[in-house]
Amino acid sequence: MTNVRVIKPALAALVAAAACVGGLAFGSSQPAQADTYSDLINAQNQHAASVQREAELKQQLAGASQDLANKVLELDDLTNNKIVAAQAKVTQANEDAATAQDEADAASGRLSAAQKDKETLEEQIKQTGKDYDDAHAAVAQLARDEMHGSNASDVMSVVTGATSTQDFVNSMQSRDALSRNEANAASSAATSLSTSKNRGERLAAIEKQIAVLKTQADEKAASAQTAAETAQSERDALDKLRQEGEARRDELSSMIDSLDSQSAKQAARTVLIASQVDSYNRQFQKEQQDAANRVDTGNQGGTPSTPVTPAPAPAPAPAPAPAPAPAPSVGGQGTSNGDYGNAYAAGQCTYWAYERRRQMGIGTPSYLGNGGDWWRSAPSYGLRVDHNPQVGAALSFLPGQDGADGTWGHVAVVEAVYGDGTFQISEMNVGGLWMMNYRTLTNLGQYWFVH
Repeated sequence: MTNVRVIKPALAALVAAAACVGGLAFGSSQPAQADTYSDLINAQNQHAASVQREAELKQQLAGASQDLANKVLELDDLTNNKIVAAQAKVTQANEDAATAQDEADAASGRLSAAQKDKETLEEQIKQTGKDYDDAHAAVAQLARDEMHGSNASDVMSVVTGATSTQDFVNSMQSRDALSRNEANAASSAATSLSTSKNRGERLAAIEKQIAVLKTQADEKAASAQTAAETAQSERDALDKLRQEGEARRDELSSMIDSLDSQSAKQAARTVLIASQVDSYNRQFQKEQQDAANRVDTGNQGGTPSTPVTPAPAPAPAPAPAPAPAPAPSVGGQGTSNGDYGNAYAAGQCTYWAYERRRQMGIGTPSYLGNGGDWWRSAPSYGLRVDHNPQVGAALSFLPGQDGADGTWGHVAVVEAVYGDGTFQISEMNVGGLWMMNYRTLTNLGQYWFVH
């Protein structure tokens, strides 16, 4: 049996605030709200899950001081409800800002095209004057080239029903106007007002169109600016919540030992782990943003940028031949053998497993392979592999096991082990690169743990 609890990643769906189930002083229930029926169902389901989670925590915290129990529940609500909902708002605001910017760029592009057509037409007018009619001249030339001295009246009558050369020209102009290429603003502007325009009239039409496009471009640019400011405001609000979560987590960590009940300690540690996982999400998102900010995107309309030649990436150290059964590190976990730094693909489960164990002071070989191969590769580096969970151990999921990839398997890190046979894991790339989750699993001897 597997009990799964997941911290929603960066692109999480909207979730309602936690409900209050009498007893402890805690926030009141908020009704689930959404824009569509499917969103409403999801919000209601998540609201129900939140109520159930809170009820379970309260049961585990029974007998604990009200102040400490409230701190646990408030941190849980902050991590699993408020931060998730704030992240959803950030995601939507970012999407709205991107859409608004795309529309602003498109409007600016249309304005630029029209202005270029105006400049081109002004140059042509300098050469021919305003009365020159391109369509009239082209059709007249066509008539001269194609009729070859035949009875022009008969041809015009058969083709267009016209009774004079001028009627024929006008008719052909009308047909030509319907099939004009609308790739440039000049033709489009002229066609929208009349089927026949000399260059002066076309210039006036373009100028009128430019005025409209200028207004549209300004409006779209203003909307994009507003959307960008809204997105930044939502990001700031999310960051503030996460800072609050870190402060609450630090405070709660120092108080856990005062709990007498083992179930209360387990509940508090579960909430702390969830908050810590969200903190890792924040850390990785910041690293990604910092990396993106270091990329030279060239001149964006200001002072010309100086090209930057990136330093070549260092070649990865070759995987060494493993020494036979070296001694593991202190505490029966980890080894310095084969540990050359985190050589695993960034954002993958293997990257996280190495990094998390490093944070715990546990050395891990840099080339254990895919997550599903760690249990098989680890013994050659002197690491102990068995079916017993231990805090800091890497859980190497077999391909297809508990949702692991059917080819590559998966790997996670044990965060806590409980007396009822369950244990807590943290893991990355369940649902997408860099996405952090945690789960509570039941050990029936089916898992391979790398110590």
